[in-house]
Amino acid sequence: MKGSNKIKYHNEDLELARFAKVLAHPARIAILRHFSSLKSCCFTEIADDLPLAYSTVSEHLTELKNAGLIQGRIEPPRVQYCINYENWELARKYLNEFVSIEIVRNKTNN
Repeated sequence: MKGSNKIKYHNEDLELARFAKVLAHPARIAILRHFSSLKSCCFTEIADDLPLAYSTVSEHLTELKNAGLIQGRIEPPRVQYCINYENWELARKYLNEFVSIEIVRNKTNN
């Protein structure tokens, strides 16, 4: 039975896929770029800088937080968000390693 042989992925590959999936939307990249120049900021500061509905920004922040690239802390009456530096460095490491893979070219490839 072919389906019974489950593929075992390396933890690094699983982590890279998780980070890549969340980075696959330009709004999330814009949010991360916004965060890169700040120590932290609140939701309205982020939402006001993007041409998106507040609910859409909220969804993107949730995705980034679930992937571990950002973190939030409650400072009433606001939630302050910032980059999760540990996971950001991990994502950078995995992405750099991946794009540094040497590709073997066949004679038919140009």
